[in-house]
Amino acid sequence: MAAASDKARASVRRARPLLGTFVEIEADGAAGAERGAAVEAAFDAVADVHRLMSFHEPDSDVSRLNREARLRPVVVHDWTYQVLQAAVDLSRRSAGVFNIAVAPALQARGLLPRVGGDAAAGDAALPHDAIELLPGGAVRFRKQDVRIDLGGIAKGFAVDRARDALARFDVASGIVNAGGDLAVFGSAPHTVHLRDPRDPRRLICSIALANAALASTGRRFDPSRSVETEDSTVINPATGLPSTALAGCSVRASSCMIADALTKVVMILGTDAGELLAHYGAGALLMFPNGDSQMTPNLSDSINRAA
Repeated sequence: MAAASDKARASVRRARPLLGTFVEIEADGAAGAERGAAVEAAFDAVADVHRLMSFHEPDSDVSRLNREARLRPVVVHDWTYQVLQAAVDLSRRSAGVFNIAVAPALQARGLLPRVGGDAAAGDAALPHDAIELLPGGAVRFRKQDVRIDLGGIAKGFAVDRARDALARFDVASGIVNAGGDLAVFGSAPHTVHLRDPRDPRRLICSIALANAALASTGRRFDPSRSVETEDSTVINPATGLPSTALAGCSVRASSCMIADALTKVVMILGTDAGELLAHYGAGALLMFPNGDSQMTPNLSDSINRAA
């Protein structure tokens, strides 16, 4: 009991609604005031990413780009520019499988709201060079019908920035969890439990994480409406329809932004995503609709199957 009490005094954990989910942040070690300041700084970082990259906020960089970048170059915050650089690079490396220009397809399925004069349909398979990144943090769209959504990568970026904020303080370790996209720092491993994407009420395994990030995605699940899962929110840019190759997947990487983005590629490509995962030094657990699962070799030593 004494050990548990000591740990309670040595850590602080708080949660807030951000990024369309609940963000939970924990800091361990150091003095109480230092831990509290670290957690506040981490939440501030998440809030800044939300403000910059929300599809819904009219003054966000994303909304300004969707309104104006087809007409003129738009200067964005450095964080937004970094995410766009990563998104364009991943789109090129995945031959367009990762594509932030799927906003029209998401709008058509009611997963994103229509804004202003947004058309009812658009091209979900726009090439990566439809988004032009210019010097000085400026961005221009080369096609009139480009509309972007950073929901497939910005949450992971926010987790990374929150983890960086924690690490700037005198805390021994910490964890940032944004609705299943999470990152940890510190030498002590954290155990993360993964749920069955076909029945999220059931745990299927756990994974030990230390100084790493993990992102998961799968079918939609709203227990207040039904115990059944719905279609995936990951859109295949080639078809404009939800991906069906997998029931769900989890990706471990050094960066939560990369892990977050790669879950979308893995959901679409399935086992064909191995080369891209290897490029980013990432590991993945793939869960198939029939209940089978498969993992990359570099993940197997960290996974413990549920009883």
